[in-house]
Amino acid sequence: MKIYFRHIFLLIPLFLLTSCFDILDKVNVKADGSGEYSLILNASKSKTRLASISKMETVNGKKVPKKAEIEAKINEAARIFKSVPGISNVKTSMDFDNYIIKLSCNFKKIENINAGLEQLKAKNILGKMVPTQIYSQSSDKKTFTRNKINTFKGDYDKLSKADKEVFNDAKYTSILQFENTIKSQSNAAYLLAPNKKALKLDGNILDFILQKKQLQNNIILQ
Repeated sequence: MKIYFRHIFLLIPLFLLTSCFDILDKVNVKADGSGEYSLILNASKSKTRLASISKMETVNGKKVPKKAEIEAKINEAARIFKSVPGISNVKTSMDFDNYIIKLSCNFKKIENINAGLEQLKAKNILGKMVPTQIYSQSSDKKTFTRNKINTFKGDYDKLSKADKEVFNDAKYTSILQFENTIKSQSNAAYLLAPNKKALKLDGNILDFILQKKQLQNNIILQ
């Protein structure tokens, strides 16, 4: 489970040595189906602890990755994303003072992001259990779907108490923005913006692991 979440969000093991980190997953879709995708990993709330950990070789029997290893992993992910047809303008930023990492890119259609994740899996950057068909869209039908993912409760239940604590204060936020107005959605847990052009879902990562909150959403646009 820990490996799964490290890989699905391109997390570095250093982040998983603290339970206080935030993940922001953001999609901005234009009327023609193209758009921008970004992923931000923010552990600034734990920067003092992580700064101390980064000077150590191991913590609780786990190897502490060095800055060069983190940079190499993020740069490799960016290089692979750049090679995927339909994906362009791939950018990464790594703030090691505040422990904030960002990956962003443009896409011609949202399925390009799925293809990018497939490539990361093929290159063994993503784990085998990682879902890659996360999004789908029909510009003709004016629909956008955040696909359902499987539950990982069984994997979570097998973790040690110490490993489970990693997820106690970890947060996840999904933001979906559209050029067109949102007509309806199937998941009322997503908050609709006043301008009816954006949706937001946030919660503890553990809620999504145990499926107390669902990511799946079928959105109809005007």
